[in-house]
Amino acid sequence: MAPAGRMCVFFREGNDWFCNAGLPSDITFPLISKCGKIAKIVEESQSAQKGIFTTTLEGFLGGPDTFLLAAKFCYGVKVEFTARNIIMVYCVADYLEMTDEYGEDNLRSISESFFHNNVLRSWKDCIMALRSSEPVGKKADELKIISKCLNSLSMMVCTDPSLFGWPMMMYGSLQSPGGSILWNGINTGARIRSSESNWWFEDVSYLSVFLFERLIRTMEKRGIRPENLVGAIMYYAKKYLPGMGRWQGGQSTHTRTVASLNLTPVVVDQRVLLESIVKLLPEKKGKSFCRFLLGLLRVALILGVNDLCQDSLERRIGVQLDFATLDSLLIPSYSDSDTLYNTDCVERIIHHFTSSEPKPSLFSPLSCDLEDSPSSGPIKKVARLIDSYMAEVASDVNLKPGKMRTLAEALPESSRSLNDGLYRALDIYFKAHPWLPDKEKELLCNIIDFQKLSIDACAHASQNERLPLRVILQVLFFEQLQLRAALAGCLHVLDPESAPAGLTNIPTDIPGQIIQRDGWVSVVRQNRVLKVDLETMKSRVGELEEDLSKMKQEMRRVTKSHSSLSSPRFVGRRTGCKLVPRSSDAQEDIVEITPPTPRVSVEPTRTSSASRHRRTFSLT
Repeated sequence: MAPAGRMCVFFREGNDWFCNAGLPSDITFPLISKCGKIAKIVEESQSAQKGIFTTTLEGFLGGPDTFLLAAKFCYGVKVEFTARNIIMVYCVADYLEMTDEYGEDNLRSISESFFHNNVLRSWKDCIMALRSSEPVGKKADELKIISKCLNSLSMMVCTDPSLFGWPMMMYGSLQSPGGSILWNGINTGARIRSSESNWWFEDVSYLSVFLFERLIRTMEKRGIRPENLVGAIMYYAKKYLPGMGRWQGGQSTHTRTVASLNLTPVVVDQRVLLESIVKLLPEKKGKSFCRFLLGLLRVALILGVNDLCQDSLERRIGVQLDFATLDSLLIPSYSDSDTLYNTDCVERIIHHFTSSEPKPSLFSPLSCDLEDSPSSGPIKKVARLIDSYMAEVASDVNLKPGKMRTLAEALPESSRSLNDGLYRALDIYFKAHPWLPDKEKELLCNIIDFQKLSIDACAHASQNERLPLRVILQVLFFEQLQLRAALAGCLHVLDPESAPAGLTNIPTDIPGQIIQRDGWVSVVRQNRVLKVDLETMKSRVGELEEDLSKMKQEMRRVTKSHSSLSSPRFVGRRTGCKLVPRSSDAQEDIVEITPPTPRVSVEPTRTSSASRHRRTFSLT
C-alpha cells in the first residue's frame, strides 16, 4: 500500500504505466495478492522457467480500461462504482478470481454487494446497468446478473412508481404547487400521481433488442397483463421501425418516464427487430391491434423478412380481418410487380380468414339461413371490405382480369347478401380497361349473381354501355323478376286478408306501442318506400314493353316480306303460271292475330282447309 499522506495515482508514459506510490515498482505482488487467476499463472510460470516471462489473459472481458480499474483496486486506489460500470467490474472480478480468499473485502464481494443493495433497488440503475452489460453479456448471464436485473424491473413494473422513493421520483417532472410528498421528513415538492400503465414504455425502449425481448418474456411469466406488454412492444416498434407511427392505432404518442436516463437510442438491426417483435406478440384481436399488424406487414415487405415471419403476420391479420380498414389493407407492391398494390398478399390474408371461420354443420338449422348464423356478421363485414378493396385496385391498368376474379371468388357466395359492391368494382375495372374484349367481360360478370342486385344497381346496369349485350339482357330479365316479386309482396301487404291471424287482436289501449310479429310491422313500415320504387319501376317496365312490342312488329314485317318473296304466286308470275286463288288464303293471316271466334265462325275455315292441297295452275 502507499505510505500515509501520499496520493497513489497511476499515470502513463508511452505504452508503460507507472504508479507514484513512492514504493519500488512492483506489479507482480499487488496483483498476486488480490487476483487468484494471476497468482496461479505466475506460480506456473516460475516453476517452468526463471526470469522474465510474458503471459496473455485469454478471454479477458472489458478491455484495458476495465483491467486498469482492477489494477487500481489492487494498489489501494479508491474505485468508484456506478450503475454504468458495476456489471463490468463484477464480471472482471469474477474472471480474475478476486475473492475474499485472496484478501478481505476483495473486489468481487464489494461489487456484488453494491449490485444487490443499490442497483437492483433502483429502476434507473437497473436500466443503466443492463445497457452497459452488452460487452460482458455471456459472463453476466453465467453469474445470473442479467436475469436478476430483469426480474427486478418486472417486479417494479407491477408496482406503483410513486413507491420507488425519492431517488427515483426526483427524475420525473413531478413538481406541483401543492400536494407534495415527504421523503425522510423532507418536503420533496413532488406530488402524488396515480400510476399509469405506460409509464415504463420509454425507459425500456433504451434496451437492445435481445434484452428487450428477454424483459418481455420475464414480464409475461410474472403475469403482467397482455395489453400492457402489447403496448410496450408497439411503442418499441414505433421508435425503431420507420413509418410505424402512422399505424399505432390509437396508441398515445407521449408516455411519462420515471427516470431521466439521458441515454441515446440503441442501434438495432431493423429486420432482426421486426422478426423478434412478431415472435413476442400475443394472440390478440382488436381494431388497433389489427391496424398495427398491417403496418408491421408493410415494413416487413420493405425489409424482406423471412417467409416464416411474413406468413405469421398474414395469419394473424387473417384471423381478425373483420377489424381491418380499407386504408390499412391497401398495401403497395414493393417488388418488381407492375401492379400498384400487393393483391397476392391480400388474397393470402383472405384465405387465412376463410380457413379460420367456423363452418356451419350440414344438419344444423342455422346452416339454412346465413343471416341467422353467429358467424355471419364478421364474414359479411369482410365481404364489404373486400368489395371496397377491389373497387380501389380496379383502376390499376396493369391489374389482370384473372386477379379480379380470384379476389372476388376468395370469399364464398353466401358471404354477400347483395352483389352491388362487386358490380361497382367491375364497372370501375371496365372503365379503366376499355380495351377488354366482351368475352373477358362476360367471364368477369359471371361472378355476379344478378338476383342479388338491388333495384338501383339493376337500373344502372341496364343502361351501362360498358357491359356486354348478353349481360344487359340478363340484368333486364332479373329486373323484371324483382319487380314482379316486389309487386306481389306489396299487394300481399296491402291485402288485409293475407295478414297473419293474431294481428287483428292488437290492443289499442296503449298509445304508441308497437307490437312486432313475424316481421309484419317492419314490412308495413317499408310499404311507402316500396310504393315509390314500384311507381318508378312500373314506368320503366312500360318503356321496356313498348320497346319490345316495336321489336316484335319489326321482326314480323321482316319475316312477312321474306315469305312473300318465296310465295307460289311470286314464283308463278316469274314463270308465267297463274295461281288459282283460294278463299282460305285471305284468312290465313287473320287467324294468327285475332282471338278465337265462336264455334260457328270456325266451320268455314275448317271446310276451306281441305282445299289447301288442291292447287290448280293454268297457262296464261
